[in-house]
Amino acid sequence: MHHLDLLACPLTGSALRRTGDALVGATGHRYSVTPSGIPLFAEQHCSEDAKRQQAHYDRVAAAYIASLAYPHTLEYMDYLDTAFLDAVGDAPLDTVAEICCGTGEAFRLLGSRVGRGVGVDISVAMLEAAVSARENPRLEFTQGDATRLPLRSGAFDAVFMFGGIHHVNDRQKLFGEIARILKPGGRFYWREPVSDFWLWRALRAVIYRLSPALDHATERPLLYEETVPVLQAAGLRPLQWRTYGFFGFCLFMNSDVLIFNRAFRFIPGIRRLTRWAAALDDRITRTPTMGNAGLQVIGCAEKPRGEPA
Repeated sequence: MHHLDLLACPLTGSALRRTGDALVGATGHRYSVTPSGIPLFAEQHCSEDAKRQQAHYDRVAAAYIASLAYPHTLEYMDYLDTAFLDAVGDAPLDTVAEICCGTGEAFRLLGSRVGRGVGVDISVAMLEAAVSARENPRLEFTQGDATRLPLRSGAFDAVFMFGGIHHVNDRQKLFGEIARILKPGGRFYWREPVSDFWLWRALRAVIYRLSPALDHATERPLLYEETVPVLQAAGLRPLQWRTYGFFGFCLFMNSDVLIFNRAFRFIPGIRRLTRWAAALDDRITRTPTMGNAGLQVIGCAEKPRGEPA
């Protein structure tokens, strides 16, 4: 375990040491480590929301991972990935955390730019998949609750979340934890479902209750007026909030949720059709009157310099 200096006891914040097949804190708290090297901090310290998400994602992990490999999903994701990398720009990524990391989507996108990285997720099934697919040897993965992160304060240049915020009901604690682990001047980047547009709120109210791949009790898409004040209260200064995706996103993404969508992978020329749909979506959401009408938001907030680590 190469990044022990970046981890901390989630209960006390104290440093950890490796003892056999466990990590032990200064006050004696002990955390098991799986044979693949994943520390299990959430076995002992886990919110009820996190426990529910753990059970849910351990159950749907295989279907979720499979959906990410469909050609139309990959093509539309390429559009979103490009927009996300534009938002990150040339920001320093020497020490990075990905929260609610799943299989490590942000880490794969950032590639060799990451100096050292720690991925945190509640689902051991997702983490095992992340370890198996790991290409960058400078990445480590650990189980933990996003509202009680097992990470050292003031240690990270950047924090990333892809589709994780909307799973956390207590966003005051989540954003507070992110502010805690960031260095002064460090940035928090996210790509999340957003429901400021009335049509998406209405559709999601139905789909989130009907789809077995979703859990309406612990999934709440972002709203601008609800999210920004909580970020600011946590000491994070919003720098960007821009939405993406429209009808094309509805059709060509979410194969784990919309069963009919899976058949699209057999359509000849599906990648070209998806690129066309993404370009149309981009044009729609760039229209001044539709700027907040997208299904996904890519955002960034900064921990101001001069703030205590």
